[in-house]
Amino acid sequence: MRHKHGYRKLGRDSAHRKALLRNLATSLITHERITTTLPKAKELRSVVEKMVTLGKKGSLHHRRQAGAYLFEKDAVAKVFGDLAARFKDRQGGYVRILKRGLRVGDGAQMAMIEFVDFEPKAKAAEAK
Repeated sequence: MRHKHGYRKLGRDSAHRKALLRNLATSLITHERITTTLPKAKELRSVVEKMVTLGKKGSLHHRRQAGAYLFEKDAVAKVFGDLAARFKDRQGGYVRILKRGLRVGDGAQMAMIEFVDFEPKAKAAEAK
């Protein structure tokens, strides 16, 4: 039984798990939608929601906390600029997880995690 256990270990030691979540958080903030396994997406949800909350608070201390966690300065700027403005009236629940089926290679449950107001741009508009 795993009662009262606060997180998923994801089959990694603590340093590897922290690096994995930092990478996934940076990628999700940069691209706004990523596909990963379901357990990783569920763990990533709490990390990214905390980052958006830091962005909404907006002080220098919160910016430094986010900068210490995320790998790219562009991702930090996006959290405190675009994402904070988009979610200023929302009290939480900034990301959604959509199940995608099973992975062909090993049968792992896949999921897509994205921000709730994400709208894919038309490829024709991006090409122009």
